[in-house]
Amino acid sequence: MSRLLVLVLALLLPTTPAVAAPSGWTVTGPGQVSAEVTLNSGNLTLTVRRQGRTVLQPAAVGLTTTAADLTQGLSSTGRADRVVTERYTMPHGKRSQRATTMTETTLGFRNANGSFKLVVRAAPDGIAYRYVLDAATVTSEASSFRVPAESKAWLLPYNAWYEANRVRTTAGEATGDLGYPSLFQVGQDFALLTESDVDGRYSGSRLRRSGDGFQVVLADAQVQSTGTTPWRTAIVGDLATVSTSTLVDDLATPARYTDTSWIKPGKVAWSWLSEHSSPSDFARQKQYVDFAARNGWQYTLVDEGWSSAWVPELIRYARARGVEILLWMHWTDLDTAQERDTVLPRVKQWGAKGVKLDFMESDSQDRYRWYDAVLQKTADLKLMVNFHGSTIPHGLARTWPHVLSMEAVRGAENSPPAANNPVQFFTRNVAGSMDYTPVSLEVGTREASIAHEVALPVVYESGWTHFADKPEAYERHPQALRYLDQVPTVWDETRLLDGDPDTHAVVARRNGDRWFIGGIATQDRTLKAPLSFLGGGQWLVETVRDPATRADVVRDRQVLRGTDTLSVAARRNGGFAAIICRYTPGLQTCDRPINQVPKTTLTVTPTATTDTPPGSQLQVTGTFTTGDREIRAVTLTAVAPDGWTVNGPAVQRDKLAPGESVSGSWLLTAGTRIGPVDVPVVATFGGGVHVEQVVKAFVPPPTPANGAQVSDLPFMSESNGYGPVERDRSNGENSGGDGKALSIGGVTYTKGIGAHAPSEVSVYLGRGCERLTAKVGLDDETEQPGSVAFQVFGDDRLLYDSGVITGKGAAARPIDVDVTGVRMLSLRVTDGGDGKNFDHGDWAEPTLTC
Repeated sequence: MSRLLVLVLALLLPTTPAVAAPSGWTVTGPGQVSAEVTLNSGNLTLTVRRQGRTVLQPAAVGLTTTAADLTQGLSSTGRADRVVTERYTMPHGKRSQRATTMTETTLGFRNANGSFKLVVRAAPDGIAYRYVLDAATVTSEASSFRVPAESKAWLLPYNAWYEANRVRTTAGEATGDLGYPSLFQVGQDFALLTESDVDGRYSGSRLRRSGDGFQVVLADAQVQSTGTTPWRTAIVGDLATVSTSTLVDDLATPARYTDTSWIKPGKVAWSWLSEHSSPSDFARQKQYVDFAARNGWQYTLVDEGWSSAWVPELIRYARARGVEILLWMHWTDLDTAQERDTVLPRVKQWGAKGVKLDFMESDSQDRYRWYDAVLQKTADLKLMVNFHGSTIPHGLARTWPHVLSMEAVRGAENSPPAANNPVQFFTRNVAGSMDYTPVSLEVGTREASIAHEVALPVVYESGWTHFADKPEAYERHPQALRYLDQVPTVWDETRLLDGDPDTHAVVARRNGDRWFIGGIATQDRTLKAPLSFLGGGQWLVETVRDPATRADVVRDRQVLRGTDTLSVAARRNGGFAAIICRYTPGLQTCDRPINQVPKTTLTVTPTATTDTPPGSQLQVTGTFTTGDREIRAVTLTAVAPDGWTVNGPAVQRDKLAPGESVSGSWLLTAGTRIGPVDVPVVATFGGGVHVEQVVKAFVPPPTPANGAQVSDLPFMSESNGYGPVERDRSNGENSGGDGKALSIGGVTYTKGIGAHAPSEVSVYLGRGCERLTAKVGLDDETEQPGSVAFQVFGDDRLLYDSGVITGKGAAARPIDVDVTGVRMLSLRVTDGGDGKNFDHGDWAEPTLTC
């Protein structure tokens, strides 16, 4: 064929565009895991292998913004490599000292619409990747994971508080939306899928079964990204590697502060689950404090129902006994900057050490911005945090080490089946501390054995461990309590000794020179703990196990070597726990003494509330006396409240003998902030024990002018059934200012107080007024039934009682009350007793004659 003919045919025949050959980049970690990124026909995929075996099959990579589709038509723009070494210390978690080396490769890609960088890390225990691009509004990610359809899977049906039961299935049979972490077994390898380093720069996500893979689905339809997305993370290895991995923390942003000395993990006495109403009972909370003090537990959590009227006193009571107080709050109590700037400093001033924040229940970017704000404020105040009703940990405790625990698990308060307990160690607890609230001995279903329950604080890691049952339940099981009193919540090392997500888990954790083992099973089996991790020599092993019937655990003692295996027979939903220390001849137990604070007393004067006008002075004295034990490093001083000043030195003593006292006197000058003020007198000793009593002062406002409206006066105290007390509007039950105009019986009033029973407002009269007039009645705002009684008190003496008022639409009832000689006036609205809500009671035009 002539060259001319070839040229003619070439021009006439249809042509096929040239196709670029696939490009590939392999990121090999320092261990056995590698990632392979492939660009084929403009589309990106990522594959994960371990020891040459494919664990995660090629799956899509890319993302879409409002400006660009960055999932197709891509071409490479370059590669950069580096080695990332992370070394850091954690004040809590599965391992105190952390160190890892990761290989990082940054790959650049672009198409006609835009560009991004794909950052891939390969670590000894997995791989992770994230996107880096200019600030953009992200609408979706192509990010996904693929595993063989026959792979075993332990998956969590998604809800935003992560409290469903995990489901045992296969990758091919999985459906719907799934919460992290998601565990798969691919042959002899395991892969745990989750995300890391999520904060307000992005939203959270979940997995959705899509085609033959699991698609990353963002919580928001649009995410305002600053340019760097979270890490899409796969922890890969054998079961021991996956379950003890710290990769989620290793990938997270380093701690935002260096001083962690104030972060104190510990055991927590907690009453809500066993006695729902008890957090509102001051006397009962003192009993929980006493129990914690007797057993060397560091904290008592006061859950929903506590009152600001007595919490400061409870905190003083607890601290004198070596116990610190944690307080529950609904997240909406802190959902504005103003609330965070007022509520949290008040809690700190009372002396609480931390807060349990509840019901966030969202993975949205807006909620993550709230997490950022509240974590910054609590860090500034040195208040520790437990997030309940929350998302899962995403490395949050590395960035903010004062996050002691997070719920995000179907814990004891939801009566989970005991058969679901082993899988939590291999899934949820891998991501970070888990507030399961373990050791239900008498509360709940009693499905798990006593030894199974006693093992849970070892099997499950949590910086704060909130025990689920009441003091009396633990004291009826003295051998179980003896073991719990020894279990720490801080670990230097964690090992999986044996286990399977479906059937059992045997876990060893080290604290200092002692090891603790927890073993739990779902069916009858012999639980085995090979002791080779102990090393040479002899070891004292004390084991607690179940007797033949459900009762207190039985304690065994034996001397073993690292070549031995500890074997314990466990029945269905049974288990065991052990404590191990190096044996020396004559050693009888691994138990350490319980730290109990010596009894002391602190008295202060004056004992009655004292009016202290701005700029005036108040003389305060204190006497601190020891009990029957010597104490050392004693300091006694008065503390100036905000805006006050104190004159007089602290009194210090190197030691006080039993029964000895030390006294001090101080002159304080009042500040300008009006209202009740606590003036603390504080004694500290023994390296941090805090004993405090307060002198009650009151900085009075000016006496009201004649004709003053109560709604215009400063409230000295206020409480309300739903939402805040409202000034000059009705009660809207939620946030301040959400009520409507005051209206009773169709008449609208411009001045007054809107309340919801039970409610009380106190104002200062200074004995300078003679009469209170007002119109009272049920507000027209809601059509629901209501019943209330209006009461007026002068210095806690009843001056007026309307009796029960019922029915909407009735005209306001006029009142005229003699308040001659009254110092503090209180307006109360009580529930009329019909057992229904919507008790909106209004004080219309409450006017003073002075």
